[in-house]
Amino acid sequence: MLREQINTTLKEAMKARETKTVSTLRLVMAALKDQDIVARTEGQEDGLDDPAIMALLQKMIKQRRESIKMYEDAGKSEAAASEAEEISIIERFLPQPLSEEETKDAIAALIEELDAEGMKDMGKVVGELKRRFVGRIDMGKAAPMVKAALAG
Repeated sequence: MLREQINTTLKEAMKARETKTVSTLRLVMAALKDQDIVARTEGQEDGLDDPAIMALLQKMIKQRRESIKMYEDAGKSEAAASEAEEISIIERFLPQPLSEEETKDAIAALIEELDAEGMKDMGKVVGELKRRFVGRIDMGKAAPMVKAALAG
């Protein structure tokens, strides 16, 4: 479903002659095809599912954020702006991220549901967060929250 949404948006952008959107979505589609090939060699004939596509999109956004920082450090504001524009295009296909409060609530509910007690269960809680909230939680921020909740 997500793949079709990206493809449809690409076609619409081509018709509207939105060059930045077209070039960004072509990069996304190329990355999807690369990952589909990897998935097929590992025995997944259907290619990537929506959660895997969301993970790929998040990875692409993370790469662009790192590039923005490097461009800004080098004084290349035009290149940084271009990367930021690509991020906004890619983010259209990701679900709305959870707020910090919603993330804390989700962590508390999971800890209770999984009967997690102490740091020994951190991996179990973080793994379940990743599985249930694909594309909606920044795991870099969530992992310390889980650690704090389990330690407290």
